Amino acid sequence: MGLIKAGIGALGGVLADQWKEFFYCDSLENDVLMVKGQKRVGGRSSNTKGSDNIISNGSGIAVADGQCMIIVEQGKVVEVCAEPGEFTYDSSTEPSIFSGKLGDSIKETFKLIGKRFTYGGDTGKDQRVYYFNTKEILDNKFGTPNPFMFEVVNKRLGMSRTVQVRCNGIYSYRISDPILFYTKIAGNVSDEYRREEIDMQLKTEFISALQPAFAILSELELRPAQIPAKTTELKDALNKALKVEWTDRRGISVESIALNPITLTEEDMKKINQMEDAATMGSNPFMMAGRMTDAQANAMEAAAANENGAMNGFMGFNMAMGANGGFNAAQMYQAGVQQQQQMTQQQAAPAPAQGGWKCACGATVSGNFCTECGAKKPSDEGWTCSCGAVNKGKFCPNCGAKKPEGAPLYQCDKCGWKPEDPANPPKFCPECGDRFDESDVK
Repeated sequence: MGLIKAGIGALGGVLADQWKEFFYCDSLENDVLMVKGQKRVGGRSSNTKGSDNIISNGSGIAVADGQCMIIVEQGKVVEVCAEPGEFTYDSSTEPSIFSGKLGDSIKETFKLIGKRFTYGGDTGKDQRVYYFNTKEILDNKFGTPNPFMFEVVNKRLGMSRTVQVRCNGIYSYRISDPILFYTKIAGNVSDEYRREEIDMQLKTEFISALQPAFAILSELELRPAQIPAKTTELKDALNKALKVEWTDRRGISVESIALNPITLTEEDMKKINQMEDAATMGSNPFMMAGRMTDAQANAMEAAAANENGAMNGFMGFNMAMGANGGFNAAQMYQAGVQQQQQMTQQQAAPAPAQGGWKCACGATVSGNFCTECGAKKPSDEGWTCSCGAVNKGKFCPNCGAKKPEGAPLYQCDKCGWKPEDPANPPKFCPECGDRFDESDVK
């Protein structure tokens, strides 16, 4: 048996005369997940007294948008169609499937179940048509009754802390595999299967899956305030966490999530604010100095209002200052000024001019000698061979001599002049004319 599209199987008006029954389903409400198909007997049909659970050969079946239809024979699914259109039931063909937008997953499930029973056109069988609501099931509110753990990471400040969070919002789900939903959840209902029969179970499992889903999000190093903007990532994480319970066992998947702002416990929120303030002030001496000035002013006011007398209050204030090593706001302001000056100098330091070089003393020079300390410009011309040729390779191209390794280093013992290649000096010092010999080895 199988389904044939009415548009393909029709030959003129002959098909209308061959239909024994016509099965259809009105628009499904958001609260209805599955309903038994209604039979409408045509005026020209000779099957006006047929059984409700028998589908005559040549009957018509209609499928609307947002619906999936299955035919159940003897309690087993034998036909599936999620493609909108009008179809003819033909008991002489092989089992068929039109998956529509549901994809390959429903095809694989149908192959696993397959057709198990066949009685030809006999009446000794039970045949039913069921329609499933494949639209998004909206407005499922959720909230965490107890806080769960979440790793807060602030890469900008280099901060990491485990906190307790709560969240609430709305999610939607969809029947992504009607065959699984029928075989595992709904079964042969006589009328309809409504969402309230399963919503409480789904909501409990959804909330339980939030913690492993948030653990996946914590690997993205998100702060709690960023999570509501990551609903796509959260949906994927929840589908991953609910894969076994929802997708594989029931044929249900999460479609969308809308989160309200994440809330932290008062203690965790206070601790994070303190860590952020400390990290921000630690990198800015002026902010730290301002904080210390404000704290000292408050401490002096408190000391002046001390119940045991202002003198005792100020004594305690001075002891606290002494225990702190005399650290005061003026020092922080001075440190801030110095830091700012260093940054200004670094930004204002000129870059070496084209063809120039930077001396070891820090001066930028364009000539052969440093104008600040007199140091000579470092040579990058390679090494000087004993024949006088300057080379950069391992062998002299003039005489073929190999570049010396570990050779003695020469420096003029008269004037202190050093050759560019201390291992290969010229025969005479160019500064004082002294001949290089063993006395010049350093």
